[in-house]
Amino acid sequence: MLLAMAVTIFLSCFFYRSLWTLPLLTPAGIVFYRKRYRQKGARQREELCAQFRECILAVSTLLAAGYSVENAFVECAGDMEQMYGGNSLICGELRSIRRGLHINISLEEMLTDFGERSHCEEILQFAEVFVIAKRNGGNLADIIRNTAELIGKRAEVRQEVDTLLAGRKMELGIMKAMPFAIMTYIAVTNQGFFDPLYERVMGRLVMTGCLLAYIGAYLIGDLLLEKLRNTAV
Repeated sequence: MLLAMAVTIFLSCFFYRSLWTLPLLTPAGIVFYRKRYRQKGARQREELCAQFRECILAVSTLLAAGYSVENAFVECAGDMEQMYGGNSLICGELRSIRRGLHINISLEEMLTDFGERSHCEEILQFAEVFVIAKRNGGNLADIIRNTAELIGKRAEVRQEVDTLLAGRKMELGIMKAMPFAIMTYIAVTNQGFFDPLYERVMGRLVMTGCLLAYIGAYLIGDLLLEKLRNTAV
């Protein structure tokens, strides 16, 4: 939230040289905050999905060693703590599963709840397949191993797409910063050059138009990049 406030103050000072416009620019700060919040959520989902793949691989190994599926999920928590630390997302979920099992909540219910809360497609699909296999007596070890391979392949595809789009992201970042860099350079080398834009009504209208155009281009650029990534994946 502090970052959103800083962005709002920056825009107010840069485009108007005044803090009186802060209330009018607050929506822009809110949009920026919500966008960053969604990006953080997406990164956490991808991180959790990668950790879940390692988790079910460990569960598969424990099943092959003779553990029941419930005990395998409980025991693999130690391996996940060594790999990712006790504060990792997957360790928190495994602790929730262990607590649920201790109060006689079925593993199927816990995994289904986990998948719905995670908003991760792979975890939700695994939970659905697991429930069906558990009820119909399927080979859980094979199902878990195949699911881990599928998650791994999808993660590799996402990583390849991100690598291909890295250059586009850099170009987009440069284009976002370019207007501010150019105006700052001109303002420093030619002091007073932009004064009419801040001191006259028509100038303020021009700056408002520039601000709206910049916000629109900012959102459209991110939207196109995200759409391109989702289409490729």
